[in-house]
Amino acid sequence: MTAIGAYGKVISSPGMNLAVRSRRLSASLSQFIWPDVHNPHPIDRRSFLVAGGMSYFGIDLAGRVAAAPTSQSARRQVPKSAIMIWLSGGASHIDTWDMKPDAPEEYRGTFKPVSTTVPGIQLCEHLPHLAKLAHHLAIVLSLDDHRRGTGDHHAGYYYNLTGRAPDRTFHELLNARTPYATDWPSMASVIALKRPSHPHLPSTITLPHKEGAPEYTRPGQFAARIGIEYDPVFVDGTRERPLDFAVPALTLSGDLPAERLSDRRGLLQNLDAAHRRQMR
Repeated sequence: MTAIGAYGKVISSPGMNLAVRSRRLSASLSQFIWPDVHNPHPIDRRSFLVAGGMSYFGIDLAGRVAAAPTSQSARRQVPKSAIMIWLSGGASHIDTWDMKPDAPEEYRGTFKPVSTTVPGIQLCEHLPHLAKLAHHLAIVLSLDDHRRGTGDHHAGYYYNLTGRAPDRTFHELLNARTPYATDWPSMASVIALKRPSHPHLPSTITLPHKEGAPEYTRPGQFAARIGIEYDPVFVDGTRERPLDFAVPALTLSGDLPAERLSDRRGLLQNLDAAHRRQMR
């Protein structure tokens, strides 16, 4: 059998002696075990299968992997933060991510699909730049509420932001259902609970507004049952004036002067000190 490497080079053939086979297989393995950090090559299936037969030639795959040098760029990078872009009533999925070009005309959208950098994945013709970045994306097309939703925004927000099915109160009250203290927390609040606090910044920030407020404040965007201290810090702003924003949690109400706030802080410190003395 003739073995072909990842880049079309013959690395093993029936007429080749054992020593030459071994050297070429070893070199092929080095290409993906020790890649050039400036031009790294992924391990493809062909090279992996070739490497699997190296024990026949006396080459220790495990030993080479263990001895492989590590570089800063090759180490796994652990994300420090995440940005969730929530489209509050965005474009239809059949006009963006899931074109359904083979569906009947009454179901599919009017736009045409275009190919992306991932074979088999197509996006809308009006997303050409995003199509070039498709290999960086993880597109989920199987999301469904399994008939647990209500068809309105409240239940959809809650289900997607908490991962918990809406309870019967959503079905009874629909968009009039207000956030409850017993609701399940948002995923962002759970992360704020589980991760160590940042020394200077809030663990979770939501902008440019509190969804649905004030008439239809959406459940599911708060910490709820795990405690208000894990609520996101809401930053209110507008698209028209992006630099003109406010943080309600850090803004004094009109009838609360700074002197009164200072008095409250002093009272709190005195109560904390008295409590510590009692606990000794």
